[in-house]
Amino acid sequence: LTSIMNRVRDLKNKYRNEDNITDESNCTKISADITDNSGTVNQIMMTTNNPEDWLVFLLRLEKKGVPQMDANILNRLIGRYSQAVTALPAEKYSQDGSYARILVRFAELKALQDPEEARDQFHLARLNCKKFAFVHVAFAQFELSQGNTKKCKQLLQKAVEYSAVPLEMLETALQNFQLQKKQLLSHEEK
Repeated sequence: LTSIMNRVRDLKNKYRNEDNITDESNCTKISADITDNSGTVNQIMMTTNNPEDWLVFLLRLEKKGVPQMDANILNRLIGRYSQAVTALPAEKYSQDGSYARILVRFAELKALQDPEEARDQFHLARLNCKKFAFVHVAFAQFELSQGNTKKCKQLLQKAVEYSAVPLEMLETALQNFQLQKKQLLSHEEK
């Protein structure tokens, strides 16, 4: 029993040390298994707990699989995005682009599971991060994909009223909407 416990302790120390290694962008190394990154999450929350570190961590997790094709990956990502949203206070980060991206991506992932919950998340993102045009465009794109063209147009027009930036993004999205395109912005325009 003592031998087994020593082996377990050695393995824990080994993996703990691997998690402390940093890469070229000075961000925490992410293990290949996205099922348990609690060490990384704890490190982010205990040290910086800022949107930039969370976003880097979350985007790396997304590279581990395709959430549209794997329900397990989707559920894990939604769980981690939910942790990030909970850990980052809106009143402190509403002007932060990385925070806005986290909120939008969380809503997009929720849309793969439950459109009503996704709508609530998009609304929350829009409420907290009004100044970012991409937040409004993402919400409008969601509504367009749900067949709600009137709501899509209304969201884009409200974004212009809010003076969301960049204005060019909103103008392009409105123009593509008028042309009845399925995508408000192409990948290049994003």
